[in-house]
Amino acid sequence: MSGRVGDLIPRQRETLTEFRERIQDILDHLPEQDDHYLLRWLRARNFSVQKSEAMIRKHLEFRRQMKVDTIVEDFKPPEVIEKYVSGGMCGYDREGSPIWYDVIGPLDPKGLLLSATKQDFLKTKIRHTEMLRRECKRQSQRLGKNVEAISLIYDCEGLGLKHMWKPAIDTYGEVLTMFEDNYPEGLKRLYLIKAPAIFPMAYNLIKHFLCEETRRKIVILGSDWKEVLRKNIDPDQLPVVYGGTLTDPDGDPSCRTMINYGGTVPKSYYIQDSVKVQYDCSVTISRGSVFQLESEVITPNSLLRWQFASDGADIGFGVYKRTTENGSQKVTEMQPVLPTERYNSHLVPEDSCLTCSEPGVYVLCFDNSYSFLQSKKVSYKVEVVPSADLQTVVPHSRGDVRLQ
Repeated sequence: MSGRVGDLIPRQRETLTEFRERIQDILDHLPEQDDHYLLRWLRARNFSVQKSEAMIRKHLEFRRQMKVDTIVEDFKPPEVIEKYVSGGMCGYDREGSPIWYDVIGPLDPKGLLLSATKQDFLKTKIRHTEMLRRECKRQSQRLGKNVEAISLIYDCEGLGLKHMWKPAIDTYGEVLTMFEDNYPEGLKRLYLIKAPAIFPMAYNLIKHFLCEETRRKIVILGSDWKEVLRKNIDPDQLPVVYGGTLTDPDGDPSCRTMINYGGTVPKSYYIQDSVKVQYDCSVTISRGSVFQLESEVITPNSLLRWQFASDGADIGFGVYKRTTENGSQKVTEMQPVLPTERYNSHLVPEDSCLTCSEPGVYVLCFDNSYSFLQSKKVSYKVEVVPSADLQTVVPHSRGDVRLQ
């Protein structure tokens, strides 16, 4: 049984009745009170009344704190977000569910986070989600059937390392957690199109924010993605650039009046010079010395990420690969991967990464050997993100792949 209205086993019907009774004191304060809505919370917690009750009560507090009931009318996102955060609602799938597009490539994560607060982004995403929730309700009334979830098309063309910048991943993770905690069962299907080879690494960075049920709803489409979309969406509801016949009134095949395509944020919008980063460790490197930090890479094509900042002056930095398994090696004896250069990380914190094509021990070298007078304090964070199997995660031709 699906756990939906009209498809409940006796135990699930009893659980629904008990759930409704236990939340009588807050029922009138929820945005919806029908069985369809309450069953979403029960399905999200495998019909555990206690867990579902705790979840929905926490959601009500979230609505109060974020003023969700009036956020669509009362919150106006900053201009930089309205102009440069990509995405938008455009059309309906064959079952009547609203379709939301997220266009990743043109997005400028660093420019956006330097130009607006994290709270602004979170409120904007809540506002978008509430608009979609209301649209689902209107569709239910228009069609005479329950519409409670959206279809999402994720256009990954242009996805790159700039999108895997740690502060951006952290912010996106908070948004995903907000969705999971407060809008259960709100996603029907996520179609991921034009996924580049780097996608598995990006997915590994965010998948722990997603519950197992959400992961099962993600479908990565192959080269026949337009055909697959047309099977699920009528052509007149699908923009021309995505394989349909829908255009803007002026004939724009990208439907830019409905979908924002973002772009690079002009520096005139910047309200700060850098994004504050929480580092895991710090070390003081004596004058004339080198500090070596080893990271073991087990899986080929894993991502080695680092962030660091120095106090008061620049620092040399490079990445090398050990050529022996036992004993220490000097930098000159190791294989250079990223030759040492001096970084002004006292002015601009460094945040970068590289793909390790081979397993082994990689050594991050912080070099203060050129400084005869001054020791340097360096704060840093290093992590290895294992690569997924590209053959099973990113389709290279026709067909689609479901994520787990």
